[in-house]
Amino acid sequence: MTKKEFQAESKRLLEMMINSIYSQREVFLRELISNASDAMDKIYYRALTDDSLTFDKDNYFVKVIPNKENRTLTIVDTGIGMTKEELEANLGVIAKSGSLAFKKENEIKDGHDIIGQFGVGFYAAFMVADVVTVTSKALGSDEAYRWESEGADGYTIEPAEKDSIGTEIVLKIKENTEDESYDEYLEEYRLKSIIKKYSDFIRYPIKMDVTTSKPKADNEEELEEVTEEQTINSMVPIWRKNKSELTDEDYEKFYNEKHYGFDKPLKHLHISVDGTIRYNSILYIPESIPFDYYSKEFEKGLELYSSGVLIMNKCADLLPDHFSFVKGLVDSEDLSLNISREMLQQDRQLKFIAKNLAKKIKSALLGMMKDEREKYEKFFEAFGRQLKYGVYAEYGANKEQLQDLLMFYSSTEKKLVTLDEYISRMKEDQKYIYYATGESKERIEKLPQTELVSDKGYEMLYFTEDIDEFAIKMLMNYKEKEFKNVSSGDLGIDSEEDDKQTESEQEANKELFEAMKEILADKVSAVKVSKRLKTHPVCLSTEGEVTIEMEKILSSMPDNQNIKANKVLEINTNHDVFASLKSAHEGDREKLALYTNLLYSQALLIEGLPLEDPVEFTNDVCKVMV
Repeated sequence: MTKKEFQAESKRLLEMMINSIYSQREVFLRELISNASDAMDKIYYRALTDDSLTFDKDNYFVKVIPNKENRTLTIVDTGIGMTKEELEANLGVIAKSGSLAFKKENEIKDGHDIIGQFGVGFYAAFMVADVVTVTSKALGSDEAYRWESEGADGYTIEPAEKDSIGTEIVLKIKENTEDESYDEYLEEYRLKSIIKKYSDFIRYPIKMDVTTSKPKADNEEELEEVTEEQTINSMVPIWRKNKSELTDEDYEKFYNEKHYGFDKPLKHLHISVDGTIRYNSILYIPESIPFDYYSKEFEKGLELYSSGVLIMNKCADLLPDHFSFVKGLVDSEDLSLNISREMLQQDRQLKFIAKNLAKKIKSALLGMMKDEREKYEKFFEAFGRQLKYGVYAEYGANKEQLQDLLMFYSSTEKKLVTLDEYISRMKEDQKYIYYATGESKERIEKLPQTELVSDKGYEMLYFTEDIDEFAIKMLMNYKEKEFKNVSSGDLGIDSEEDDKQTESEQEANKELFEAMKEILADKVSAVKVSKRLKTHPVCLSTEGEVTIEMEKILSSMPDNQNIKANKVLEINTNHDVFASLKSAHEGDREKLALYTNLLYSQALLIEGLPLEDPVEFTNDVCKVMV
């Protein structure tokens, strides 16, 4: 018996495929089972055009047989088998795909897609085996042949005995090394988990003899070990069933079985698209946030199947970052797979599916907001921050898609409201969408800057998360209404008469305010008469794009670039404190400096900003008390 050399380019090619193409050794079983499934599909397609053949699905299966004693793993199928020439052509030439050739010859378009499209999958067996032996008997042939190889050195083909049509692959599993344990590929539990993970939805039964403990027939209190044949895979995936056949409980059970989360999903989407690009998908919107969601360890992505075979655990390209909380899967027969069947070529099919899914997710969220408000608010409490990040990210590229999904706490409604709901309640004379920022709703409600807006009866949105104001700055406006921080210099509320009165007061107290500005130096850009204060003596407002809340957030970041808001100290000229300021300015400059520094420190504390010198502040308080 003569050993033949592989017809591929070199020994290095096979070594590369065995050691480099696949990221995990366990996928060898997926590849061999997929090939077995293809072999049975080929009989099915042959039966469609050959009246002499009948196809009874009950006669077709894959069996996985581990043998620890002999250190072998056997995969048997009842498929179409291979002739000597086909063994030579399909297994003797690396990267030759019999499935791909069969697919092209038969122009398969009826939804029963052939899984295998690359001829390297079979060689994944050498990742775990020293010797691979293939015995096959082809449909319509009386002869069987055995193909055997120890890897890159070549292979042999010889006549063999085999009673039934189909293929039997025997892997002589490698011995353990210091770095690798190959024993696991002979363990029942491990083989079952690999089959469930990758091949659960293969169309044909994948059988295995499984050892279980059962009560003895003559004594139910004692257990005995029983070995019985079990079908390991589910075969019919839930996403290929009619929606009318399924209940909410079915979808929830699948969610739990797939370990998408320990919670109960708020909503599921069952999508079936049968167009130029065909795919099925089941998506879930979780109820609670994963513990690692905002950490580097979190991986977004959907499970990706090709014709029921798991290709990727986390296909990140199927979800935009702002919808990274979505769990689920996509199964398509129209994807362009790469050679290892683990990753995708970056092609239009994937982009088309991803774009479609994003639209479906947004539509589902809007539907939940409209019809299941309590559920949506629960979702938003968990994942609203991610939507806001989505508005801000990529220079606002997704803001149009996400703006209708945003919610903020309302000063008048005392609950979360949408931007659209805010707009619908705006008063006729209201120019802006007003918002206030702070660490909590309670703190915002006490801000002096809210007094004028509140007095006018205008609704305010409360921004309590660090991303809120950055997202709104990126959004700029909503339905042609600009956003306005209540701490902004110009609130667009006062009449011309009010403005003239303020200008008059500013001019009348020009020397006092200039003296205060001189005392505070570059801590503030100006000291002005306040138009917004009613009961409080002092507050800070800002000029320019950077607000005080943004300054706080930016200063807490690791790469703090010392970006500061352009602060203005506003004085309430109707407050009793103002009389003390005027008196000090006229007769006691030292006291004016004391009062000015105290008012500035007070304004900082109201904003939650740190005092530059707490000791000096306490000393100043003591001076006032003496």
